[in-house]
Amino acid sequence: MIRLSDIRMPLDYNDNMLKTAAAKMLNVDKNKIQSLSVFRRSIDARKKDNVCFNFSLDVSLSVDEGNILRRCKNSKVNAAEKYSYELPKSKKLSLRPVIVGAGPAGLFASLILAQAGQMPILIERGKSVEERTRDVANFQSGGKLNTESNVQFGEGGAGTFSDGKLNTGTKDIRSRKVLEEFVSHGAPEDILVNAKPHIGTDKLKITVKNIRDDIIEMGGEVRFETKLIGIRSKNGRVNAVDVECRGTVETIETDNVILAIGHSARDTFKLLYDGGFVIQAKPFSVGVRIEHLQENINKSQYGKFYNHKNLGAADYKLNVHLKSGRGVYTFCMCPGGSVVAAASEENTVVTNGMSEYARDKTNANSAVLVGVNPEDFSDVSPLAGVEFQRKIERAAFIAGGENYNAPVQRVGDLIKGRKSQRLGDVMPSYKPGYCLSEISEYLPEFVCDSLREAIPLLDRRLSGFAEGDAVVTGAETRSSSPVRILRGESMEAVTMEGVYPCGEGAGYAGGIVSAAVDGIKCAEAILMKTAGAF
Repeated sequence: MIRLSDIRMPLDYNDNMLKTAAAKMLNVDKNKIQSLSVFRRSIDARKKDNVCFNFSLDVSLSVDEGNILRRCKNSKVNAAEKYSYELPKSKKLSLRPVIVGAGPAGLFASLILAQAGQMPILIERGKSVEERTRDVANFQSGGKLNTESNVQFGEGGAGTFSDGKLNTGTKDIRSRKVLEEFVSHGAPEDILVNAKPHIGTDKLKITVKNIRDDIIEMGGEVRFETKLIGIRSKNGRVNAVDVECRGTVETIETDNVILAIGHSARDTFKLLYDGGFVIQAKPFSVGVRIEHLQENINKSQYGKFYNHKNLGAADYKLNVHLKSGRGVYTFCMCPGGSVVAAASEENTVVTNGMSEYARDKTNANSAVLVGVNPEDFSDVSPLAGVEFQRKIERAAFIAGGENYNAPVQRVGDLIKGRKSQRLGDVMPSYKPGYCLSEISEYLPEFVCDSLREAIPLLDRRLSGFAEGDAVVTGAETRSSSPVRILRGESMEAVTMEGVYPCGEGAGYAGGIVSAAVDGIKCAEAILMKTAGAF
């Protein structure tokens, strides 16, 4: 198999055009191509008058491919590397491993352990994705907040109620395993080839359920509404966990625990800190969600091709470094999506963004975030970042009217530092509702100043980003964990053998794929330890 890269195609390309281009690059007759498949596809919109696709192709020939590779002096022509995931060799564990948290890290750790025949027990404080979806819909319709079943807590983790974005900065080859497992459990096959893959909230819910069913089929156990309340140890090694389910406390004997607790498990952070685990405050970011008309984003990104049927909704990724030293950047951009209510504690307002697979809603939304460092906290406690987040969320609750409505402001008013009195072309998508406000009512002064300075600068990179009628909704505080639970080279916590801090909540990942990869690595560490590798 030969891999060809950097093949540009017009937006209305067809398979025959791809085959012709491949034959030309290889200098072979087109009939010598036995098979051709797309390995990677991206959009090249750098030239607005010539927006096109860029392909990497895998080609199989009926002639000696080695000879073709030797003859072809082209850096864009190489042997295709095949990837096949192999489970580490392992022995049967004497006690079943326990995984805490059913987000991407916990799900994939459980899946790997189940595939290895280790019959994991996966506990999740929230509900199944089906029940959780109903709780989220009820809250967004004005119903009561369920503090254990919401956008943050429940099967699938916070990523389930987002765009299901799978693009990642990790170079770890296990990311391919993650994508392949998603597809085998019902995700769209195009995530294997798109440079910026996404599943969409609607399809991700189905995929998550299928992964759960597969874990159970292989002998694993999944317990919902089951919360970690204690970790027991003997001679420096974990020997049991205490859990609570609907008021009933149970002790589960185990000598392997993966803590995939997510970035919002604040009470669990405290439980671990009080229990002697080494926790450090780490940098994170806070800010707002910004919404534009998706059509305007399409025009800015694609020029005259903005409504081409093969392009879909445009996205963006922006950043700027301010004179103050602060970084401001967009995060979790959701084309054709909605801003969602993501609170997990009473009397707080938290925002997140989501899109379904079609990305066909009127607005585009993205977080606009300002970097925060531990030096910004008034307290030196490792948990000071949690209180920093909570203070903002409570202030946003008050600014929104103390009824879980969110504070909203026109971008034009934000830049001028005044409270909005009206809305324009862009209507906020946040539910249950919104209240006109000003960001200084809930964000620290340095964050407000950074946003006012940064948004016009970001407009230079994406025309219309600072458009006056765009709206911001606050507060966005849960982009990443405010803590890191320290672990050693064996992936185990530095103070307790057999406990594996994992994923985004433990401070070792930043997104669905990287969290899932970290879950796989922790599962592998357990398996390899049975074989004496650690």
